[in-house]
Amino acid sequence: MVPPLAQSATAARQGAESPWVVRPANSSDVDALYELASHTDGGLLNLPHDRDALKARLGWSEASFARQLEAPENELYFLVLENEDTGAIGGCACVFSRIGVPWPFYSYKIATHTHVSRELSHSFAARLLHIVNDFDGAAEVGGLFLHPDHRSGGLGALLARSRYLFIAQHRERFPDRIIADLRGYVGPDGSPFWNAIGRIFFGRDFREADHYNALHGNQFIADLMPRYPIYVDLLPKAARECIGRAHDQAIPARRILEAEGFSHDGYIDIFDGGPTLSAQIANLRTLRESREAVVTDTLSPDENGGAALVTSGALKSFRVWRDFLVDDGGEARLLTARRAGVGAAIRYVA
Repeated sequence: MVPPLAQSATAARQGAESPWVVRPANSSDVDALYELASHTDGGLLNLPHDRDALKARLGWSEASFARQLEAPENELYFLVLENEDTGAIGGCACVFSRIGVPWPFYSYKIATHTHVSRELSHSFAARLLHIVNDFDGAAEVGGLFLHPDHRSGGLGALLARSRYLFIAQHRERFPDRIIADLRGYVGPDGSPFWNAIGRIFFGRDFREADHYNALHGNQFIADLMPRYPIYVDLLPKAARECIGRAHDQAIPARRILEAEGFSHDGYIDIFDGGPTLSAQIANLRTLRESREAVVTDTLSPDENGGAALVTSGALKSFRVWRDFLVDDGGEARLLTARRAGVGAAIRYVA
């Protein structure tokens, strides 16, 4: 049984009856997402400020939700945070079922090599960047972005964890491993990491290359990127210092990911040097702690319940919202039972 919160039923009701719901995006959301993308400073790969690119992503997502699958192929599941009262879109998030298709997924792996000279009685450890495809075949969460007006009240956690509830509801559509590629540090002159490496080989500034990647994929990386290891000590100080450093705006997302069970194992993004975090899907906190139940009734006016994120439906009918509930052996009473309907199967996480 979910323990009741130490607050009045009235306070619980006021806190739970939020109009915000996470649902699958559709083609009619393109204008709202285009406006949302205008707040990203152009640095979010999965939310480009380009209407055609957004239309293509939404088409890909709608096809993915409609497809009948028994294993991941190359799907994008695009989710949006919607205010049901006003229809406003307050944020978005993505889940990719299998990266490395049709193009390899490139990362830099940080390795340490020790050099020893017995003649000089001297040794030193050097860090090297190796370009690898170690994450090909993994799932990826990305594209998490909240409108600046809605970055409070737990909406970030609702949006972020909705992705893991979606995976839990559709486990056969995902592999065993999952990653999150965080935005890297950007300074007054752009990305120090890109300026030190990528710009030399591609002849483009960071925003131009990142935008091209968003529109056309990353095959140009395979065509032009150096194949040999890069000695970190030979890079400018500004580039060295931002290796594995997340963008200031990505720090809250990193905290949420680490609380979920993601960790940084020495992989970084080849564009901006931002950290790539990974986890085993089975070990994700939301999957481990989520429970299934059937809705039997609405909470009575004087009854408290435990705070939870609740999901119902599958694929196109998938929804996630914040609620209060009591679970008696798999029979749940919800404050907003109307959202699922009496008799509906739900999954929730406290």
